[in-house]
Amino acid sequence: MYMAYGWPQVIPLERGLCPSSQRIIYLKVINRLLLVVSPSHLELWSSSQHKVRLGKYKRDSDSLQREGENLQAVWSPDAKLVAVLTSSFFLQIFKVQFTEKRIQIGGKQPSGLFLASISLLLSEQVPFAENYLAVSNFVCDNKHLLVGLSNGSLYNISWKGEFYGSFVLDPRSRDSSKSTHPSNSLDNGFTSGGAPRVIIQDHNVSRTAAIIQLELNLPLRLLFVLYSDGQMVLCSVSKKGLKQADSIKAERILGSGDAVCASVASEQQILAVGTRRGVVELYDLAESTPLIRTVSLYDWGYSMEDTGSVSCIAWTPDNSAFAVGWKLRGLTVWSVSGCRLMSTIRQIGLSSVSSPMVKPSQHSKYEPLMGGTSLIEWDEYGYRLYTIEEGSPERIVAFSFGKCCLNRGVSGTTYVRQVIYGADRLLVVQSEDTDELKMLHLNLPVSYMSQNWPVQHVAASKDGMFLAVAGLRGLILHDIRAKRWRVFGDITQEHKIQCKGLLWLGKIVVVCNYIDSSNMYELLFYPRYHLDQSSLLGRKPLLAKPMVMDVYQEYILVTYRPFDVHIFHVKLLGELTPSSTPDLQLSTVRELSIMTAKSHPAAMRFIPDQLPRDGIPNNQFSSSSALLLREPARCLILRANGDLSLLDLDDGHERELTNSVELFWVTCGPEEKTNLIEEVSWLDYGHRGMQVWYPSPGIDPFKQEDFMQLDPELEFDREIYPLGLLPNAGVVVGVSQRMSFSACTEFPCFEPTPQAQTILHCLLRHLLQRDKREEALRLAQLSAEKPHFSHCLEWLLFTVFDTEITRQNINKHHVSGPKFANNSSLLEKTCDLIRSFPEYFDVVVSVARKTDGRHWADLFSAAGRSTELFEECLQQRWYRTAACYILVIAKLEGPAVSQYCALRLLQATLDESLYELAGELVRFLLRSGREYEQASTDSDRSSPRFLGYFLFHTSYRKQSLDKSNSMKEQSAHVAPVKNILENHASYLMSGKELSKLVAFVKGTQFDLVEYLQRERHGCARLENFASGLELIGQKLQMGMLQSRLDAEFLLAHMCSVKFKEWIVVLATLLRRSEVLFDLFQHDMRLWKAYSITLQSHLAFSEYHDLLEDLEEKLSSVANLEEK
Repeated sequence: MYMAYGWPQVIPLERGLCPSSQRIIYLKVINRLLLVVSPSHLELWSSSQHKVRLGKYKRDSDSLQREGENLQAVWSPDAKLVAVLTSSFFLQIFKVQFTEKRIQIGGKQPSGLFLASISLLLSEQVPFAENYLAVSNFVCDNKHLLVGLSNGSLYNISWKGEFYGSFVLDPRSRDSSKSTHPSNSLDNGFTSGGAPRVIIQDHNVSRTAAIIQLELNLPLRLLFVLYSDGQMVLCSVSKKGLKQADSIKAERILGSGDAVCASVASEQQILAVGTRRGVVELYDLAESTPLIRTVSLYDWGYSMEDTGSVSCIAWTPDNSAFAVGWKLRGLTVWSVSGCRLMSTIRQIGLSSVSSPMVKPSQHSKYEPLMGGTSLIEWDEYGYRLYTIEEGSPERIVAFSFGKCCLNRGVSGTTYVRQVIYGADRLLVVQSEDTDELKMLHLNLPVSYMSQNWPVQHVAASKDGMFLAVAGLRGLILHDIRAKRWRVFGDITQEHKIQCKGLLWLGKIVVVCNYIDSSNMYELLFYPRYHLDQSSLLGRKPLLAKPMVMDVYQEYILVTYRPFDVHIFHVKLLGELTPSSTPDLQLSTVRELSIMTAKSHPAAMRFIPDQLPRDGIPNNQFSSSSALLLREPARCLILRANGDLSLLDLDDGHERELTNSVELFWVTCGPEEKTNLIEEVSWLDYGHRGMQVWYPSPGIDPFKQEDFMQLDPELEFDREIYPLGLLPNAGVVVGVSQRMSFSACTEFPCFEPTPQAQTILHCLLRHLLQRDKREEALRLAQLSAEKPHFSHCLEWLLFTVFDTEITRQNINKHHVSGPKFANNSSLLEKTCDLIRSFPEYFDVVVSVARKTDGRHWADLFSAAGRSTELFEECLQQRWYRTAACYILVIAKLEGPAVSQYCALRLLQATLDESLYELAGELVRFLLRSGREYEQASTDSDRSSPRFLGYFLFHTSYRKQSLDKSNSMKEQSAHVAPVKNILENHASYLMSGKELSKLVAFVKGTQFDLVEYLQRERHGCARLENFASGLELIGQKLQMGMLQSRLDAEFLLAHMCSVKFKEWIVVLATLLRRSEVLFDLFQHDMRLWKAYSITLQSHLAFSEYHDLLEDLEEKLSSVANLEEK
């Protein structure tokens, strides 16, 4: 797994002498060197820790005019020769030599970089120059070059400048009876009818089709030839290499007929084909090239019109991911399973400024590679991705990548500590607080990395508190709690270690060391408290280079090629402390040599033997001492092609489990009581998402037909890649890309962001299916304080209920009583489990709202009657939850009962001042009441009226509450609602709770104007101006903005009904002199009373300036009238 981090780095290139050709023609990394070929010059850069230009060759103007600009180039595998074909068909071969001039970077230690000289060895015109043919790219081995021509032929040239002539491929040479079709069981969402067929045609490839690209894979001895008409031919290459035409044999035609580029992952034997449609197709080369799957940005809202066709594809060095560049815009990195690991394209919609047709201005910040991608190249370790933007020959944009410890090969790690490691740093997920996972950038000691760059291996201890990190030489340890590094004190000892793998054996770090002098491998055992030769606990020579290693408790597994498995037992005599010198004894307990034609293992993990749970006393989380001492008899094997199988170490029998797997975690075995995933045997991740595997309850716990359980709800978002597990929280930790933009940088910063997804609901369902109710309850109680616990319970009930609905639909056509009974009982058991927690009422109603109302009766037959659940919520004052049950009651019990419950809840919410919820209830009551009346026009209409009369013994006015309702007669369903609202309004008005009154009116849309007109002489009346002004001033607290807004709202309504007493009070509090002036100029007697009242009370002295202002205005008006 690869994830970009940090800001992209820009490597500046020299401008050439060919302004007409603004492009870089070649980009290649070999032996920590980066070669860049432009139309007029060559540049050689260091691709190591320091990016430095080591040498260059610039062609002069005479050479360019005579021989033409550089058109195609290729670098020999030994990095000593560079072949360039010019536009005038001159073949130029350059020699790369390093001088003795060392480059000084800075610091005490020498850099190890030397200046290089690039010299021209020969320049000769190629024989096909007179034909004016277009050419494809070069491919080469150690002795020969191959180039494709526009007449459909291939031309062979040696590195010595010898021309061997051209030849044409003939796919008819292969027997058509051996043509293959893609497998019908792709297991990736494709059907046999929808996948492009791989057919060898009976006719030859058209001689007029030009060859546009060649792709050579030396480990697999395969050559892929792409033609201008989109055809692709797979050719086999004999051991003779590219020298002779008969050594290259056309095998079959591949693809869907619109191929434009291709790249091969030799490790996994996967061919990635880029198409004109902007889609990348993945083919399995190990199985007669069936289509595995396709990846594209279609699901992210981008089509070919946005990105253009695929421009280039490059696999990472370990073949676990591949980068795709598009012609018009952007770059994306995908995992083999189709997870989008990184993308430069911003996810902000197609109509925004990020559209490829809308170029941003020079001053605006934009995404990288906005103009398209022409070339991409990974460095040798996968830490850097070098890219060239279309039409941008003056620079290289390099993206920094971190890799995840995928439990592959010879470096083991624990799933409880998630680590992404870059070239000189570690990105560690801080998972101590699962509410908010954070990514910590841990820089490695400069003293170590300056001499041992880059990071090669990283392993975390079982508890995740210690990290072992190895560069090119030596080893360092990090204590996460103490935040301290431990290094070798003697640098000569450090240089003797070439770490090829790391394991943790308890408190001991196991190093797989390569010995240069003897070309041998060995295991070194160091205590974590001291890295020194004097503290070395033991040394174990190995037979050959290990392919896969693993450790479990006291056992170490080492696998050699082709498939030889050795298991060692480690016994430590003495106490492992700095003050003692324990003796470590290593003995071989098992050796297996397995003959198989399958792909070689990429990872192997011990499977601890699991005792029957009935034999474990008290509870499932306790561990047996006998279990701790038992040697594991099984192990999981993940092969390079993604096949997952179970190996019996006793008899060597291998059982296939599944395919298309990228990584897995073994979780079974004796763990602490806080481990919530003990019931799970292991989890794996691939293109299907996450699969959870449980042991079967029979004699054989690994019986295949009962073993696997696929949980579709664990299918991860295809932007989130899982890194590991948090057993004490029951969650899977993944990581996704985020981009942050800054005004001071040209490019965004790529930020890997951890994400958490729970698997608790899967574990609970698994236990309930096996009738382990007490264990499920205990597990749920351990998780009750964990984040998202309520969400887990909801998912549990939803999945179980959804399964029952599916079974019922099946049973309509195929009657199967026992299955239905079992599944129904599972629903009841699930409800019984959730009922033990206070989240039960929320969970049940949330699941009901997510499912079809036609199935609610089945849900509530197991969960309990909806009215009883409503009553409990009402008693516990969980009003929002109770409101959710109203719709369920209306569906199951009828509208009359739901109206009765809603009216009771409305009164309760008003008493608690929950006015937004009250407003929703009012709208429900009015809407459902109208629907019920219309439905019962021809039947009994007395029920709603009787219900309202029974509840509220008052007479109701014949005016609708709803302003939009023009009915003159008040309906029976309106009367109870209006009565409750009016009673609450009277309560608020009597207590002068004006802020609550405003919130009440806004939340319920209560008709305040009509109410004020009726209650002008009732509860809305102000008996005394002075006391009213003082009381309302205290209630409203005019110093707060919200109180002033509430007063403005009330003043507007009082003005509409001309309620003078209230207008005077509110306008005074708001100091609205214009309102008071309009009122007093027509009623001078009211003005005099107002003035006397304010002047006679000391509490109203703050309004004297308002009085003076009003007096001045009124006197000026009086003077004008006298004139």
